[in-house]
Amino acid sequence: MRVPSYVLCYFLPLLLACCAAKKSYVVYMGAHSHDPAQFSPLHFNRVTHSHHQFLQSFLESYDAAKESIFYSYTRHINGFAAILEEEVAVEIAKHPKVISVFENRERKLHTTRSWEFMGLEQNGEVTWNSIWKKARYGEGVIIGNLDTGVWPESESFNDKGFGPIPSKWRGICDHGSDPTFHCNRKLIGARYFNKGFLSVAGKVNGSTEEDFESPRDIEGHGSHTLSTAAGNMVAGVSVFGHGYGTAKGGSPKARVATYKVCFAGGGCSDADMMAAFDMAIHDGVDVLSVSIGGPPSAYFNDSISIGSFHAAMNGIVVVCSAGNSGPFDASVVNLAPWHITVAASTMDRAFASYVVLGNNITIKGESLSATKMADKFYPIIKAADAKLASAKVMNAVLCLNGTLDPKKVKGKIVLCLRGSSSRAEKGEEALLAGAVGMVLANDKIDGNEILADPHLLPASHVNFTDGLAIFDYINSTKFPVAYITYPKTLLHTKPAPFMASFSSKGPNILVPEILKPDITAPGVSVIAAYTEAQGPTNEKFDKRRIPYNSLSGTSMSCPHISGIVGLLKTMYPSWSPAAIKSAIMTTATTLDNEAEPLLNAANRKATPFSYGAGHVDPNSAMDPGLVYDTTVDDYLNFLCGLGYHETQLSMFTEGHHYKCATNFSILNLNYPSITVPEFPGSLTLTRTLKNVGAPATYIAQVQNPRGISVFVKPNILEFKEVGEEKSFEVTLKGRQGEARNNHFKFGRLIWSDGNHYVKSPIVVKSN
Repeated sequence: MRVPSYVLCYFLPLLLACCAAKKSYVVYMGAHSHDPAQFSPLHFNRVTHSHHQFLQSFLESYDAAKESIFYSYTRHINGFAAILEEEVAVEIAKHPKVISVFENRERKLHTTRSWEFMGLEQNGEVTWNSIWKKARYGEGVIIGNLDTGVWPESESFNDKGFGPIPSKWRGICDHGSDPTFHCNRKLIGARYFNKGFLSVAGKVNGSTEEDFESPRDIEGHGSHTLSTAAGNMVAGVSVFGHGYGTAKGGSPKARVATYKVCFAGGGCSDADMMAAFDMAIHDGVDVLSVSIGGPPSAYFNDSISIGSFHAAMNGIVVVCSAGNSGPFDASVVNLAPWHITVAASTMDRAFASYVVLGNNITIKGESLSATKMADKFYPIIKAADAKLASAKVMNAVLCLNGTLDPKKVKGKIVLCLRGSSSRAEKGEEALLAGAVGMVLANDKIDGNEILADPHLLPASHVNFTDGLAIFDYINSTKFPVAYITYPKTLLHTKPAPFMASFSSKGPNILVPEILKPDITAPGVSVIAAYTEAQGPTNEKFDKRRIPYNSLSGTSMSCPHISGIVGLLKTMYPSWSPAAIKSAIMTTATTLDNEAEPLLNAANRKATPFSYGAGHVDPNSAMDPGLVYDTTVDDYLNFLCGLGYHETQLSMFTEGHHYKCATNFSILNLNYPSITVPEFPGSLTLTRTLKNVGAPATYIAQVQNPRGISVFVKPNILEFKEVGEEKSFEVTLKGRQGEARNNHFKFGRLIWSDGNHYVKSPIVVKSN
């Protein structure tokens, strides 16, 4: 039946006026706490029905609620999307079961941030010059991971769209005692190694058979690192609604394999890691990501050093984390020159949670708290003033377990100091004592580094200076009050990156002639896949379950480089591990997004001991122009220079007698950086460059370390064909009249043809 035009003319303005008051909103209520294996239509129906009932309490009927809701989130995210009047949306937002209500605005997909920050995409679109396009997203490459295993059900490891498993793959899928564990055409291999661990520790109390007898990830670390390196593109990812975007690994079309060598409640055994390296080489991986470390020891008393050495001899690139013992000097681990050692820095995203004080001062912190504090002031108390009579003052200041008095804390916000226990444990102590919120303040060592954690109560982590301001405010009044805002995702923050306080630093205490770390990459608040066997804080009290989580550490920066290595392996399958390492190092940047030198967490200028060659630039790494290549013989000569004898080295060459090069200096290892830890006043060393680009002429440019002049001979290198190699000498001379002291100085050597800039840090210590 056709409606007469005069009727439309009369009613249409009324209809538009009515509908204009309604918009689509998302009502977010947290996460579902259940095991994914229990998913069923009955469960989905039950959750949907509960959403209808909830909305019914704000509307006139169940039918009206049912008609209003157009999405019911029933799996991991708890909530719904509905057409609502603004007044109704405001009322729903006040409900204690609701975390947030926000307008359903149109957005373009973008990464959960790190890959966009590094220039591989922009506003969710892959840029024209992105290495992703030219490297086919890592297609054909196999990336292995030594870690805590994998959660195979994660969408990051779904094999939709993948073809047959590469014929070169020789690995297996060993599900152990877990019949639910499975591999597919994306996750093509899984093994676990526990004999070494069990021989030392036995089973830890509270452990499960699935942890010790299968490759399933009970802890979450392994799933996170593996998906960062090579997870699929998964849209609609967030952590309790924060950081919404598309999660993806560096090589999203690569195949992956997990080698579980670390177990919940315990550690990672050298014996198990050795077995894993051995098997991974056999299986046919192209890249191995190892976010594990320990105290430095001689190269061949170290399972990672040994394993990565054999991997390099077989053309496999090994990427390792630098450690989380910063900001102390000489704390870096994984020091062998044949693998890549990765430091951690920030990206241009923050999860801002503001602390509003009663004196109208607002302080910016960070948090991923899932619970919302009412928009009103609460009393705020220093943890030291809230201690139990039996507790030591310093333990209470740190909010250690069992130190806070519920009579003093209940209904208040507690100000705790970072250190000694995990940040999440401090939140637990505050919550158990009855606190409504927690402010976590840095000490002087941690400086400006603030981390977003998925606390169970409203919380905000603030830097050292702001923490002092809060302490001062509390001390200035009899009735100090505050409230904590719900976290908000901020993008394009500046300056970024800056070095994470926790990131371990050089110099290399084992062989100081090798600069470590080699490179830095995003390692703060990285969102990636997670286990659903534990809550996001990994604490027993946390019963929540989420499929993606935000973690920080050099463990998170390491797989970023692994993913980039996968892309370079796809583009240049014949390149050696050293050539790939050189391409990543010599194209790195030492500037932030304000075109200023990289800073550390204390807001001071960082040095190569923090960031190595600089922050990775993946798009530049695919066209480095020249590389410092290093052969197995070079490494053997390097070991000769360290005092290993020829009989020992012959054991690395399948029994063939190896003869050390005469008078080889470890300073002459063809490394992409130059480090002279004992400068006698004048010194000459050599390097060799290989052309991997078009024919070109390169000219040397030098940024001299303070008090030292650097001369390059020849200072012009002409390359006529791909693969051509040319050597040069670098001479360092102390300047007359310059004061000599026992400090390191930093400079840089740059070879350029006008299009490429092949950069090497120079580090010198005068005696």
